[in-house]
Amino acid sequence: MIRVALALAHREFIRFIRQPQRVVGTVAQPILFWLFLGSGFSSSFRAPGMEHISYLEYFYPGVMLMMMLFASIFSSITIIEDRDAGFLQSVLVAPVSRLSIVLGKVLGGTAIAMVQTLIFTIAAPFLGLSLGLGSLALLIGAYVLTSMGFAAMGFLFAWPMRSSSGFHAIMMVFLMPLWMLSGALFPIEKVPGWLHILMTINPVAHALVLMRMPFYMTAEQALSDQRYLTALAVTVLWTAVCLLGSMRRVEKRDRGLVQTSLTPH
Repeated sequence: MIRVALALAHREFIRFIRQPQRVVGTVAQPILFWLFLGSGFSSSFRAPGMEHISYLEYFYPGVMLMMMLFASIFSSITIIEDRDAGFLQSVLVAPVSRLSIVLGKVLGGTAIAMVQTLIFTIAAPFLGLSLGLGSLALLIGAYVLTSMGFAAMGFLFAWPMRSSSGFHAIMMVFLMPLWMLSGALFPIEKVPGWLHILMTINPVAHALVLMRMPFYMTAEQALSDQRYLTALAVTVLWTAVCLLGSMRRVEKRDRGLVQTSLTPH
């Protein structure tokens, strides 16, 4: 199963880098968001306890989160494309575990998101942000967890879809609000009560905490901070639930197909 999953992930990654327009779209749009919004709101950004932080710096982890979201969305759309092209059916009838499809797609989406985000991390010193080895290790771990969570969630939504337009609708109605209510655009403090509740229960908001705190804390400080530990627990749970949900979705569909084939006509 692992060998098949790695082969599918490798195919997904090669497919990505061989589509220049897709590479440009997933990388350029978040960077343009960062530059334009960051520059536009810098003069008016005033957050409690963050008076010394510019909006470009505050929005920086949020842009990384957006990169991961876009990477997971595009890697999930390929499920629909593979079904239309007949490739997915070929994999489904092959004598391999169906769980390898989930792992392959999730690992492929994670690899794509990791490459983009790690490259963008180079911009951190230009914002006055420094990372020790321990903090960098925590940051990379947050990248992996968050990317896997987004990729698994994208798989869960894309699997039953029959058209890419339907998936885009789901993206705009559900996935983008998750990012917008994560604290990427504005801090959770000072928001209305109902919005504060939505942001608190949003698992993506906890993933953003994991990505933001290593820039301002050492590894020892972060691992002893209750807010970081809570965010870590929620993010691990969110990623695990999305993975298990995707696996159960594939198995459920499999059993349905078998039952249909055994029903007399």
